[in-house]
Amino acid sequence: MRPRALAVFVVMISTACAGGSDKATDTTRQASRGGIDLTGAGATFPQPLYSKWVQVYAAKTNQRINYQSLGSGAGVKQLSEGTVDFGASDSPMTDAEIASAKGGPVIHIPTTLGAVVITYNVPGLTQPLRMTPDVVADVFLRKITKWNDARVAAANPGVTLPARDILVTHRSDGSGTTFVFTDYLATVSPAWAAGPGRGKTVSWPEGTLGGKGNEGVAAQVKQTEGALGYVELAYAMQNRMSVAVIRNASGAFVAPTISSITAAAAGVADTLSESSDLRISIVNAPGANAYPISSFTWILLYQRQPNAVKGRKLVDFLKWAVTEGQQHSAALHYAPLPDRMAAGVQKKLEMVTIGTP
Repeated sequence: MRPRALAVFVVMISTACAGGSDKATDTTRQASRGGIDLTGAGATFPQPLYSKWVQVYAAKTNQRINYQSLGSGAGVKQLSEGTVDFGASDSPMTDAEIASAKGGPVIHIPTTLGAVVITYNVPGLTQPLRMTPDVVADVFLRKITKWNDARVAAANPGVTLPARDILVTHRSDGSGTTFVFTDYLATVSPAWAAGPGRGKTVSWPEGTLGGKGNEGVAAQVKQTEGALGYVELAYAMQNRMSVAVIRNASGAFVAPTISSITAAAAGVADTLSESSDLRISIVNAPGANAYPISSFTWILLYQRQPNAVKGRKLVDFLKWAVTEGQQHSAALHYAPLPDRMAAGVQKKLEMVTIGTP
């Protein structure tokens, strides 16, 4: 979900604990000679976690992984064209995208959980702003345009809200962050579902401002009093931004935290089987402790792995990532998969046929 400059992570034992331009150049030369075990590309949202994983896994197994954080769309495209061993996306592939992929059926592996948060710039507030689903939707639909609107005030008793315009900022670029946020809006608001709908890009209502990437939205919000926008949780935390508390499906106002994001996935774990489709939306999930704008991010791989060596390495890496690798999530502001979810994902990986054209 998080757009960043192009980053290529080539993690090797020889460079895992050392830096310097000469060693970086040596790494690039090794990569060009085919010294990489697995290649992947896609989502920018999980980039810090995936970078950590490939470093730790390289030290553990001597397996070298090249992951390029190019965006979810590029991850789907490159996997579909067969130019990488795995893709990564914050929004699941559609049935049509899977049908057109050159390598056959695609398996979606949830790897971690994150959240989209509503951030705002309202000077003088001494406690987090509380928002209900209908208010969130109508603010972005431009049906609520003032901070002191009666419906905003009703969720914030005792709070003095300014009689100024709400300046709404959205992502101007296509992104998984937008997909998750509009998936939530379409789930809680029939008007949104019938209007802009859900997607990596949508036609935003008139009167909203666009910002490129989390950085662009954050800049608009930080620099403009009365502004409001959405970014992903890790970015908001790293930049010390004010974040709203949202009423969930159970009626509780819940802040976005590691535990509340994990709670949003807990309800699906019991229903998983080896044949389950893991393209699961968990926005507005049930549960008193669930943060309502939570989502998985996925690694995408072909169910049939004709190269037995690469296929085994990929499956082994993913099994490690959804078990032992989860211990690295929280420190980087990601929520680990619930244990039962991780067990279901491992069952899904057993469906991969290795060495079968």
